[in-house]
Amino acid sequence: MIKAVWVEIPVIDIARAMKFYQTVFELSETEVVDDGVRKTATFFGGAEGQPGISLNQTKNFTPGEKGIYVYFDAGEDLSDHLSRIEPAGGHIVEGKTSMGSAGFYASVKDTEGNLFALYSFK
Repeated sequence: MIKAVWVEIPVIDIARAMKFYQTVFELSETEVVDDGVRKTATFFGGAEGQPGISLNQTKNFTPGEKGIYVYFDAGEDLSDHLSRIEPAGGHIVEGKTSMGSAGFYASVKDTEGNLFALYSFK
C-alpha cells in the first residue's frame, strides 16, 4: 500500500509564499516555526488520515519545476522500506534522518529520478 502522509512545498521566502497560498486557497493565518535550521508553516496537519501540507524554507531545499516533496508512509520504521530501495533500482539520497519528535525520514529517488521521502515515527 502506498499512502502520502505529508507534502512539503519548498520556498525561498516563506512570508511571500504564505501570502500566496493563503490568498489562492483562502486559508487562515498560520504560525511560522523557526527551529534555527528551517522555517515551516503548516497549513494542514494531517488530521483524519489526510496528508499534512506545509511550506518549508531550508538551505538546499529549493523550489523548482520538478514539483514538491511528498512523504510516503513507511509504517512503524522506514528501515525496512529503505533496505529495498537500491535492490529495486532506486537510489538513497539521504538515509534515515531524525526530525526530533516529528519522526524520521529518508530521501530517495526512484528509477526515473523522482525524489520523494519515506516517513516513519521510529
